[in-house]
Amino acid sequence: MSNQSDVRRIALALPEVTEETDHPFAFAVRAGQKDKGFVWAWAERVTPGKPRVHNPDVLAVRVANLGEKELLLASDPDKFFTEPHYNGFPAVLVRLAAVDVDELAELVTDAWRCQAPKKLVKEFDAGDG
Repeated sequence: MSNQSDVRRIALALPEVTEETDHPFAFAVRAGQKDKGFVWAWAERVTPGKPRVHNPDVLAVRVANLGEKELLLASDPDKFFTEPHYNGFPAVLVRLAAVDVDELAELVTDAWRCQAPKKLVKEFDAGDG
């Protein structure tokens, strides 16, 4: 079972990551002149026609491509799901209570790899990051 404290600890331990100030509970990595988000709290549409509400129990996580997204979704629907808002977008929604901390660390680190500059990923994977 994981929670937002685990997400924050894991994300901020990765190189060049910041917690975004303009989005509730979102993390980004610097790539060139831009911050590129890789994990964030899901903004759920609770009431049609009303603004979305951030759900602290669900994390949106970037994935490498739509194929990886489909594999995760098919692997365990109790952990991973999506919604129409994410159709065609390489991200899955993760129920934090359904993943342990080790699995969460793998998901967050892989999401970071999707957005981080290639050189930074290479340094990190070599143990220099």
